[in-house]
Amino acid sequence: MHGSGLKGSATVEVRNKLRLLNILVSFILFLLLFIIVRYLESPLKNFLRFLPDLSMIVIMLIVFVLAGVGFYISRLLSGQVIRRIEDYSERLDSLLNLTKDIREELYGDILLEKIMDCSLDITRSDAGSILLIDDDNLVFKVVKGPKAEGLTGKSVSKEIGVSGWVLKNNQPVTISDATKDERFNPHIDELTGYRTNTMLCVPLKTKTATIGVIEVLNKKHGRYDERDIEIISHLADQAAISIERAQFYEDQRNYEIHLTDILLDTIDRFIPEKQGHSRRVAKYANVIAKAIGMSDKRKRRLYFASLLHDIGFLRLPVEKSFQKEVYTMHPEVGYEMLKPITFYKDIAQYVLHHHERYDGFGYPTKLKGDNIPLESRIIAIAEAFDSMVNEASYRITVDTDAGVEEILRYKGAQFDPELADVFAENIKGSE
Repeated sequence: MHGSGLKGSATVEVRNKLRLLNILVSFILFLLLFIIVRYLESPLKNFLRFLPDLSMIVIMLIVFVLAGVGFYISRLLSGQVIRRIEDYSERLDSLLNLTKDIREELYGDILLEKIMDCSLDITRSDAGSILLIDDDNLVFKVVKGPKAEGLTGKSVSKEIGVSGWVLKNNQPVTISDATKDERFNPHIDELTGYRTNTMLCVPLKTKTATIGVIEVLNKKHGRYDERDIEIISHLADQAAISIERAQFYEDQRNYEIHLTDILLDTIDRFIPEKQGHSRRVAKYANVIAKAIGMSDKRKRRLYFASLLHDIGFLRLPVEKSFQKEVYTMHPEVGYEMLKPITFYKDIAQYVLHHHERYDGFGYPTKLKGDNIPLESRIIAIAEAFDSMVNEASYRITVDTDAGVEEILRYKGAQFDPELADVFAENIKGSE
């Protein structure tokens, strides 16, 4: 809705400028024709006898003056039209780029920063903030501009101020002089020392609710107008959807973290030999991930795969869990447990293959070399190292140097040789 309104506003303004230009050109041409006809030897001349006789020089001067004025005004108006079109094009490009960007952003803090930066840019504003509803308050989630420090995280009542009015009426508002507007609450200015003069505030609306507001303050040139309202309202519509999705994702992530902790505590409780093992494996795996420059997204998946790589033991008989024929079942059992869970399905394959060997003699599928997922190859090194150096291990315990030597000894056979070298180079000092 706001997108079509924005386009309509631009079209109407450009059309009005062009109409004015056409009227001006037509008027000048009519005057020139009128003067020329006045001095033509034609029947029309008799109808124009009431006009005084003028010399040819004066006539030519009038013609040149009218043509010059017409040309100047034409250039002026066409320049305004071109600048207006360029301005709209620039602002729409920024809006379209951000819309695409925020649809792909799942981290709430990064998302809000992007929305705020774009809001300030496309409205040419000096400062701004995004406030989201939290119970009966509005909380400053992002604040940009002079005197912004210390305001993030503070809350105000959603019943007062311009933001309160916008929430109550569910519509945008512009203020040309904040000090003279009864809706304006000066408390924040008094708190920060910043002076608000002009202001634009729009609601963040989803299909089901209004979740907050976007405020931009002190436009750098002039006052906020209908174009600013339309373009920020369009941005707010897209932003609200993305914010709601990011909040849902973060809720899921919190649930994932909580569920993972429960599972790890269960493993530690029922298999004492593995107490703390999964968390240490995750720590060692992260050493390799950081050293090879793994992306944050992949590091996060590796982290959870490391934590849950032994989850299959929860479905195996505890008293037989270290018998070879039972032990070798845990990767497949863990895979089957994780695969149906939405936020674990991406890491299930890493759990399945974390006991494969680089030379192809591992289990359960005997994958070889780079056919083994990178994350699984990392977990294999981290798990083997922890099993060797941890005092609670069911194996013979060795010190860190001996553990590293063992990893290097079996590189190219049990372990990825490049990852083994990376681990050996980076493990010391990270324990």
